[in-house]
Amino acid sequence: MKYLKITETPSNHDNLEQLDTVSILNKMNQEDQKVADACALVIPQITKLVDALTERFIDGGRLFYIGAGTSGRLGVLDASEIPPTFGMPHERVVGIIAGGDTAIRKAVENAEDDRLQAWKDLKVHEINANDVVVGIAASGTTPYVLGGIAAAKKNGILTAGITNNPGSPLAEASDIPIAVNVGPEFVTGSTRMKSGTSQKLVLNMISTALMIKIGRVKGNKMVNMQLTNDKLVDRGTRYVMEGLGIGYAKAAELLHEHRSVKKAIEAGR
Repeated sequence: MKYLKITETPSNHDNLEQLDTVSILNKMNQEDQKVADACALVIPQITKLVDALTERFIDGGRLFYIGAGTSGRLGVLDASEIPPTFGMPHERVVGIIAGGDTAIRKAVENAEDDRLQAWKDLKVHEINANDVVVGIAASGTTPYVLGGIAAAKKNGILTAGITNNPGSPLAEASDIPIAVNVGPEFVTGSTRMKSGTSQKLVLNMISTALMIKIGRVKGNKMVNMQLTNDKLVDRGTRYVMEGLGIGYAKAAELLHEHRSVKKAIEAGR
């Protein structure tokens, strides 16, 4: 093996079962504090991905996340939050997990070992060269992800890989490798911990920056969010108040009429 599999190296802490509760939590927190710094080191790679995504999105392209287990769930989570937060159609950012939607809640045995399935899953969406595929795998060795990335590249599709093992097969195979070295896990090999946290942070950066770049945020407000509950309607009303310098009642009236913060502000002006 030509690279060090950091995600499998022994924890910096031992005899965990002998620690009291506060010691366990403090030591976990000490490890977690390393994650943001590790993510900062890969911002140049994330920048490259976001800029490439923006160009493709403007031309109608889409973003696909593929992963298995925790990595797959995090991709599905990020994708599922784009429509309510930014008002984008569900099909523009898509999370695909090995084993299908059942695997979101329960592990599907051997699903991650099928190297051919990811491409089959992507073809259901009629994926094309204007799209981008981001593979997520802490180990960087998941066959499902590697197979999907290889097939996407073969078909002229831009790829990126989010992994926690620099030099891993996923990092080597991706056009844009995003390898976040968070060090050993608190519980040896438990990549749902620091590795998963780093993946969530990176996904936040990718999708949020993309949505800002394509105009789904105004100032610092989610002006395209879906008004699906009372809390969001109240938030939207306050956004309209601030945007137009008007009272709550008038802002609520405009928002009710136009059903969009952005449209309500445009109409009010």
